[in-house]
Amino acid sequence: VQLQAFGGGVVQPGGSLRLSCAASTFSLDYYSIGWFRQAPGKEREGVSCISSADGSTTYADSTKGRFTISRDIAKNTLYLRMNSLQPEDTAVYYCKAWTARVTYWGQGTQVTVSS
Repeated sequence: VQLQAFGGGVVQPGGSLRLSCAASTFSLDYYSIGWFRQAPGKEREGVSCISSADGSTTYADSTKGRFTISRDIAKNTLYLRMNSLQPEDTAVYYCKAWTARVTYWGQGTQVTVSS
């Protein structure tokens, strides 16, 4: 497994979770990296990403101000801190690392927001 995502779970509305994605066979330094999610019956959508070009971050409008993407170079790990979670955030979350030549996907981790 080249990308291992974990940290999902069940949380009440308004709660928080932190997802992690560890790369085992390559350095995340040289890749654009990000989080995507797929809710039941919906297409996979981008949540947030970090550009390999300049380290800039982008967020989906629905997650701005609530989610924070970050990476730990020493641990070769990508994170997604999710605050103020809402039922509509329920989905399988995937991490992804890519260049122009190659793309790696992690296995999904389920996030369920429910009271």
